[in-house]
Amino acid sequence: MNTDGKRLLVLGATGPTGRLVVQQALDQGFVVTAVARHPARLGVTHARLRSIQCDVTVDVKTLVEAVEGQDVVISALGRGTSLRSDHLIERSMVNLVPTLERHGPKRVVILSGLGVGDTFGSVPLILRLLFSTLLANIYADKAAGESLVRASGLDWTIVYAAYLTNKPAAGKYTMGEQLPRAGITTVTRADTATALLACAADPSTVRKGLELRS
Repeated sequence: MNTDGKRLLVLGATGPTGRLVVQQALDQGFVVTAVARHPARLGVTHARLRSIQCDVTVDVKTLVEAVEGQDVVISALGRGTSLRSDHLIERSMVNLVPTLERHGPKRVVILSGLGVGDTFGSVPLILRLLFSTLLANIYADKAAGESLVRASGLDWTIVYAAYLTNKPAAGKYTMGEQLPRAGITTVTRADTATALLACAADPSTVRKGLELRS
C-alpha cells in the first residue's frame, strides 16, 4: 500500500517504541501527528510531523481534535519500566474507543505484550509466573483496556510483542495469530515499529490479535 500522504496519529509517541514508529512512518511518507503528555521529548522535527500535547486519560477535547482527519491510529502507550499500571491503558481506551467511533478513524493498531489475555498460554511457565505476580497489575490493565477495544466497532489490530529489546533492527520478525510455542522470546523495538506500521497498512490484520517475535 502506498502510504504517501496518509495521515497517522501515534499515541505514546515519546516512548522508546513510539518514537521509532514516528520516525519510520515519516520515512515511509506518512503525515504524522504525535500525541504525548510531553511532546518536546520526541526530539524529531519534520515537515510532515506535528506534535500535540495531550494526556489521553483526561483530555478528551484535545484527543477529539487530534483524531479528526486521520486515516489510522497506532497506540504505543505503556508504563515503561514501572510495575504499577496506574490503569493507564484502561483509562486511555475508555476515552480513545468512543472518540474514534464518533470522530474517526475506525482503524487502530494497539501495541500490547505477549502473555496478555488469550496469549497467556503462549509463554513458558517461568514467564507465566512472572506475569501473574510481579507484573500482574501491568498485564491486568492491558487486558482491561483491550477488552474495550475488542468489544468496539473499530477496525482494530492488537499486536502482542515478545520482550522488547533496544538492539538494532534484525530486519525480520515472525507474526501470526497463534505462533508455535517457544521459550523466552524477544523482538527489537525497531522491528516492532515496522510490524505496527505493516499492520496499519494491511486490511487482512483487521480484528485480529497477532503474536510478534523475532
